[in-house]
Amino acid sequence: MEGNVLRWETELKAQEEPVLLQSRVLMNLLLELEERHIPCISYFHCVQTRLQPYMRRMLTSWMLEVCEEQKCGEDVFPLAVNCLDRFLSLVPVEKRHLQLLGSTCLFLASKLRDSTPMTAESLCMYSDYCFTDKELLAMELLVLNKLKWDIEAVTPRQFLPHFLELLVIPTEKRPRVRKLAETFITLCSTDCTFITLPPSMVAAACVAAAVTGLQLQSSGMSYSSVATVTFLAHAIRCEPSLLRTCQEQIEISLESSLQEAQRNRISESKSVEEPERSSTPTDVLDIDL
Repeated sequence: MEGNVLRWETELKAQEEPVLLQSRVLMNLLLELEERHIPCISYFHCVQTRLQPYMRRMLTSWMLEVCEEQKCGEDVFPLAVNCLDRFLSLVPVEKRHLQLLGSTCLFLASKLRDSTPMTAESLCMYSDYCFTDKELLAMELLVLNKLKWDIEAVTPRQFLPHFLELLVIPTEKRPRVRKLAETFITLCSTDCTFITLPPSMVAAACVAAAVTGLQLQSSGMSYSSVATVTFLAHAIRCEPSLLRTCQEQIEISLESSLQEAQRNRISESKSVEEPERSSTPTDVLDIDL
């Protein structure tokens, strides 16, 4: 068990190929494929009559905590949430089975996107043994069957390196922009508002919000919010007004998360029965837009 939790610090990972990032071919391919894996527009009203949006937020926040504890690759969480939403858009789920479903989606995503996948035993432990490993494996087959074994979805994170390359952001500033954009993507994954938006739009809005928040400058020229949104909107073939609206919604969601985190800190001593949960994505409290 300990060997699963502790990852090698020198673990080798595939690196991004600069030549591929400079070509629009790969990004155009992602744009063509992303429509295949966008969930149903209103499954809370049409399919999940017993579930509420806040339940999904609590579940995805818990899933994020597990990914952070297991030091999963950055692609695992968004892919797991995509599988979760697609399954919920197809199959009615009882509230008592939500954590089992979330664990199953993490299980599948980690097999695809992580060099050291999570184990059934570790996921049972993180759920405080509210289900068995046999139940997890049975749910895995059900999810795969309902999704027709097509779980290699396009996620917002896959667009990030392409957008950073397109914007010609200085090399020394890319890590900060990327980290902040990834934080915004994580935030969007836990917010029901962004469930049905194309991954490219979410990624572009997150990059625009990150560039705006960091007030980037290069060679004496600043990256204005309007210019960044217009450029990225053209790249993903959407109206700039739609992308701007998405960026504004990200800022609203961030403010709401910060307020919720503040309320949680104030009432922490009073919440004895409720297990502690992460209210915001990693490092989100360090962000100042």
